[in-house]
Amino acid sequence: MTAPLSDPFDAAADGALPFLARATDAADVERRIGALLPGLAELLSIRVVRHKPGRRCLVEYDFQREGPNGGSERVTLVGKARARGNPRDADHLLRLLRGRGFGDDAEDGVSVPQPVGVVVEYHMSLQRKAPGVPASRLFGEPGDSALARRIARAAGKLHRAGLLPHRSHSIADEIAILRRRLGELSASRPEWGLRLARLMEACERLAAGVPTTRPRGIHRDLYADQVLVDGPRLYLVDFDLFCQGDPALDAGNFLGHLSEQALRCSGDPAALSDSEEAFEEEFVSLSGPSTRPAVRAYATLTVARHVYLSTRFEERLPFTESLLELAEERLRASRRIVTRTGVL
Repeated sequence: MTAPLSDPFDAAADGALPFLARATDAADVERRIGALLPGLAELLSIRVVRHKPGRRCLVEYDFQREGPNGGSERVTLVGKARARGNPRDADHLLRLLRGRGFGDDAEDGVSVPQPVGVVVEYHMSLQRKAPGVPASRLFGEPGDSALARRIARAAGKLHRAGLLPHRSHSIADEIAILRRRLGELSASRPEWGLRLARLMEACERLAAGVPTTRPRGIHRDLYADQVLVDGPRLYLVDFDLFCQGDPALDAGNFLGHLSEQALRCSGDPAALSDSEEAFEEEFVSLSGPSTRPAVRAYATLTVARHVYLSTRFEERLPFTESLLELAEERLRASRRIVTRTGVL
């Protein structure tokens, strides 16, 4: 029987990513991906989970294979197909990280998914789907401050892993992205043109005060959905933007996303403030007190970026103006601190 395909995005018909037709063809998948699994593997189903037309696609494959003790085992693989880049790079990074203490048996409970291999014909790297639930679902629940501290320690572990890729990302790059995004928003919402221009100017002033630090390997897209919680174990996932940069960016990005989640889910941007404080204190205790101003600056810049991001999702549109007000208030507060102390 042919394994069923779920493709709500019609990704298989994406002419700019022609390899997706084969990556969703059951017979071809069973032959190419099944060969990467030890033992005889049978394809059970294919699910297209995310699709960015012309750019990338995320596909899940369910297999039934022979287990190590003669029984059967169900295995779900996550395949990432991209128009650009070498899929071997993503596979290699996970192997390096697991070799540096991020395996499934890591004593500190911080892991990354197990890489399975590459299918060049699909422009795809594959990994076993990590267990657990996204950390975002657990914030606002009892114990979320303790979880925040655990994630801060996991981020610190990544920054100390000693991996320094060729690709880099600076605060100037961060500002360039923000300038472009807010410019797009200003063009679509001209009634906010002056406010957005002032917001951008304030972001540039804030960024100018962030000191340069020694770059390390950073996730660059760290937020609660990128952390899977499986009891005492955390899995860091989605290293597509891994690069060298300021570790404070990861911490600030995580905090900014928590503020956005709090505003969107409860209407109060301070609803998760205890978790934010726990994360910041734990991160600063590991990285040193001198990192706190940069962490807070990146958190504010992340909130400003969410003003634009909220317009990309229909369910978030009602929060765009609230996010704009929050970003404005945080930038005013940052400026008052600089005026009072002379330092960021």
